[in-house]
Amino acid sequence: MALVTTNAVVLKSMRWGEADRILTFFSLQLGKVRGIARGARRMKSRFGGMLEPFSSINLTLFDKRNDGLASVSQVDSLESFSPLRESLDRIWAAARMVALVDGVTADRDPSSAIFHTLLDGLRSLVRTDDPGLLTLIFQIHILSQSGFQPQIDRCASCGQDFGEQSSRFSPSAGGRLCGSCDRGSWDYCLPMSQGSTGFLRQARRIPIARATRLKATGQVRKEVEAIVETYASAVVGKRLPAKEPLAAEPEPVPYGFARKDVMEGRGAIHGHGNHSA
Repeated sequence: MALVTTNAVVLKSMRWGEADRILTFFSLQLGKVRGIARGARRMKSRFGGMLEPFSSINLTLFDKRNDGLASVSQVDSLESFSPLRESLDRIWAAARMVALVDGVTADRDPSSAIFHTLLDGLRSLVRTDDPGLLTLIFQIHILSQSGFQPQIDRCASCGQDFGEQSSRFSPSAGGRLCGSCDRGSWDYCLPMSQGSTGFLRQARRIPIARATRLKATGQVRKEVEAIVETYASAVVGKRLPAKEPLAAEPEPVPYGFARKDVMEGRGAIHGHGNHSA
């Protein structure tokens, strides 16, 4: 058993027993880790309100690798992100951010890129006037950084390079399909115009801290929202949090993918490891 101190973001919190909480963190040093905070729900708990979801903290825990559940020893608040809890749109957006990070990461698999993207996403969410668009760009970044980057420059089925043409996006294949593969496929596919393809390319290049400079309106935004929402749900194995109500039970993913199929050897749902464009 080792004492570990690391920066972390609280992804999830659930009640346990009479006074405790079990929490899921994404940490810089350990990646995704679960821990128990003894007495966290007592009125005079030393943790106070520092273990709320979305909070950025400096976390000290006893890491019991063979147990799988660490013991939270000390917490120091770095950023509470309290403004996110004052707006339904921002709560929804932040909930989608942490749910995606939780869904695409394996336990104890650290990623500095994902950790900093999550922090930058939450910070940008505080000041943006378009939480939906910021969350969309955030999802594109996290999918790419976790090994699920959508294939948009060549056919996700046969590998053929695309010309300047519209096509359709297959969530189960993890990318666009050429006309021949699309016609021969039974997959549920979504329309994808050249404008949507261009937006995806730009979105994954722009740093998340500057994501508000990128705009999407009209048909392009509708297409990209549908593509990213459906693909992210297929990768995670369930719907991400909906706006109303936030605590609603997610609808089942329509493709029949079990979450274990996704998390065992990332990309198992597509038959590819990393869908780089």
